[in-house]
Amino acid sequence: MNAPSLAYSDPVRLHQVGAGVSRTLKPDDAQRARIAKALDLASLDSFEADVRLEPSAGGWTLSGRVRAHAVQTCGLTLEPLPVDVDEAFSIPLTESEEPRGEDEEIEITLEDESPDVIEDGVVDLGQYAVEQLALQLDPFPRKPGAEFVQPEEPAEISPFAVLKTLRPSNEG
Repeated sequence: MNAPSLAYSDPVRLHQVGAGVSRTLKPDDAQRARIAKALDLASLDSFEADVRLEPSAGGWTLSGRVRAHAVQTCGLTLEPLPVDVDEAFSIPLTESEEPRGEDEEIEITLEDESPDVIEDGVVDLGQYAVEQLALQLDPFPRKPGAEFVQPEEPAEISPFAVLKTLRPSNEG
């Protein structure tokens, strides 16, 4: 994966972790602008993540808290919609998947609690922080009270409907 193509990246190699690594991630203005663009935000005024990566029984655990002040755009009125995020998270990680038989099926559910797989011995703390921010944003932001009103359908869509209005009535 190429770091410049990512909105925000702070990779850590597992061999550098030891008993655990703690970091406070504070993207600069340019990095926040890239994150805002990637998440379709009007702006990302502040973003900070306290993260801790440490060994656990099943592999590794990435935990922490994301805090941000962002501005989304209301999907109905197109007005700015400020959003504050302050959320803790904990993600189980594993270094490799257990080998499966060729005919064994993979079962995936919406509530899948299986650990994320670490690729090439690197955990990108920045990408996980951005992902946690994205999970806290409303995918369909709407200002309070904003309602979508379905426009009325024309009574008759036929091109002959116009001709009917031009025909004189034969009322006697």
